[in-house]
Amino acid sequence: MKIMEQLCKSSSCCLPSVCAIVMLLLSFAAGDYPKEQEMDRVTDLPGQPSNVDFSQYSGYVTVDPPIGRNLFYWLIEAPASRDPMSKPLVLWLSGGPGCSSVAYGASEEIGPFRVRPDGLTLTVSPYAWSREANLLFLDSPAGVGFSYSSTVSDVINVGDKRTAEDSYTFLVKWFERFPQYKHRTFYIAGESYGGHYVPQLSQLIVRRNKGIKNPIINFKGFLVGNALFDDYYNNIGTYEFWWNHGLISDSTYEAVIKFCSNESFIHPSDNCNEALYLTRVEAGNINQYSLYRRKCEETGTLGHHWSPLQWRFGGNDGTCIVKYTKMYLNRSDVQKALHVNSAKIPHPYTTCNDDVRGNYSDSSSSVLPIFKELIAAGIRIWVHSGDTDLAVPLTSTRYSIKALNLKTINNWHAWYDYKDLQQVGGWSQIYDGLTFVVVRGAGHEVPLERPRLGFILFQHFLTNSPMPDPPS
Repeated sequence: MKIMEQLCKSSSCCLPSVCAIVMLLLSFAAGDYPKEQEMDRVTDLPGQPSNVDFSQYSGYVTVDPPIGRNLFYWLIEAPASRDPMSKPLVLWLSGGPGCSSVAYGASEEIGPFRVRPDGLTLTVSPYAWSREANLLFLDSPAGVGFSYSSTVSDVINVGDKRTAEDSYTFLVKWFERFPQYKHRTFYIAGESYGGHYVPQLSQLIVRRNKGIKNPIINFKGFLVGNALFDDYYNNIGTYEFWWNHGLISDSTYEAVIKFCSNESFIHPSDNCNEALYLTRVEAGNINQYSLYRRKCEETGTLGHHWSPLQWRFGGNDGTCIVKYTKMYLNRSDVQKALHVNSAKIPHPYTTCNDDVRGNYSDSSSSVLPIFKELIAAGIRIWVHSGDTDLAVPLTSTRYSIKALNLKTINNWHAWYDYKDLQQVGGWSQIYDGLTFVVVRGAGHEVPLERPRLGFILFQHFLTNSPMPDPPS
């Protein structure tokens, strides 16, 4: 290693970037990994298929040592056959607030594994985003998923600002543990309340990278779907969507517009909650995450224990979606394989933490000013919506985007599934600084319901190219 390093430094024909790659490859070949990184390696998950050809790491990063706040991550690298060293790094943040990126993003949407109904074995998704990128899933804030704090009250004293700061601290420390990813092209993706998490963390990174020529966190852009950006525009867009789709009456629509339009997503007033109760009664027992899918009938979920707040918090009909994932992640042998500190997490393990959600404070009423700042900084921004979502409908997103007053570069148009050019995949509009994509037939979790279309979306985001054109 030292000889090669000296040769590379002394050679006039060896470019620094080439040298860096050579040294990195040599360090891998020699097994010269940082000790913490090697300790986090996942050698074999229970029930994992035998033909897996990608590396995995998982574990904890302490973001606040005095408090004992520890965030859990799971890194899934691109397959060896697809040259993971050449692929970007993508951080995924699920929303809630209070829901696990490991349970939802990794295990149900964009990660490579899916849990079989037996809760014991795994299959591999053909549309995993890890085919195109190295995926880093973060359970945040502390108390969510496998993340924890040794200070009990810490879990319920959380909000946007601390979540963003902790996520930034996590990244800084994580890159020290995984130096091969320093300076690598880096993106952030997420959904739902990730509409806060993603741009807020992006803003921190951009501001703290300012003036650095070659930043360690080489942040280039973000992709976020069915996301909360602005309380007011989310409210009026949501109620309009419900009314236009026949879920609520004229009088109830007028009530929610009157009492809820200017309400906080986190802390709505009593009058608003009463109006929201009417919407739930009129809409009936439906799936608020996907209008045309059957409602979850599992005992203990929204189908049986509903409260008005759950329309505001985006409730968790996903409990049924992750039923088998939850079984799998509750197993002691799985937690051991993932290096989970089982003594520190509540049992049984839950995919969403109601304490975090119910006590969440410091929720910004709008992140649209952050969008303007990041657009001015040249950050790539893609926003997408499934068109059957009732929790954060596409009308809410359209109102938020309209409020940015961006110049249109490419007008509203249909895009197509490249495997079947007779099928419209959705619609798109390209603005100066932002691309908006609607995915046809998808609900709140686009990659879950329309995995191939979600994969096409991700591919085009990475190349920053328009969605597939219609057949000629």
